[in-house]
Amino acid sequence: MTHPRSDTSALILAGGLARRMGGGDKGLRHLGGATLLDRVVAAVRPQVSTLILNANGDTARFADLDLPVVVDTVPGFAGPLAGVLAGLEWLAARPPGRAWLLTVPSDTPFLPADLARRLYDGAVREGAEIACAASAGQVHPVVALWPVSLAGTLRRILVDEGERRLQSVLARFRVATVEFPATPVDPFFNANTPEDLAEAERLLRGKPRDRQEGATRAGTG
Repeated sequence: MTHPRSDTSALILAGGLARRMGGGDKGLRHLGGATLLDRVVAAVRPQVSTLILNANGDTARFADLDLPVVVDTVPGFAGPLAGVLAGLEWLAARPPGRAWLLTVPSDTPFLPADLARRLYDGAVREGAEIACAASAGQVHPVVALWPVSLAGTLRRILVDEGERRLQSVLARFRVATVEFPATPVDPFFNANTPEDLAEAERLLRGKPRDRQEGATRAGTG
């Protein structure tokens, strides 16, 4: 069974506070002449039929991207789960319905071109409800493929039960873990700090790493 691109949307998670980057929007930081968000959009857009952005505050700052912007429907910066829920509910309310939502952070500039397909294949192969990406033996729960049908269940968990920990929520479902090669660059490297952004510049130019721990893992901090 091939990946149904026409039945898959993607949500870029940009609703965090970016404390470790010094505040502001991490995705609008520049890397090699383009913003991190530009690079995420370029990687993900060809893989899906619809691309949306999760962000809070004044959405005008993202006008150049020409993307629908969905805000958290749960107050208080409830973390990446609030963004996932906002994306699922936005899709569930709009015809024609989409079956799948791919979620990725706004600060992962090296995402693979086959991300959606491989996550879908993993979910089908393992009979799973959700598929999460992994690299170098580490799971990246924010990089995941979610069924839109989980919107109501996720709202109950997040709002009624108050559970905000992504790993705890995923533990309630059948999850397929799909491993991606981490060489020559970890595809889920994320720029959480100014040092990470400098490391990304080196990786983009193909230069050796200055420090082994430069490649932090995907997240929205």
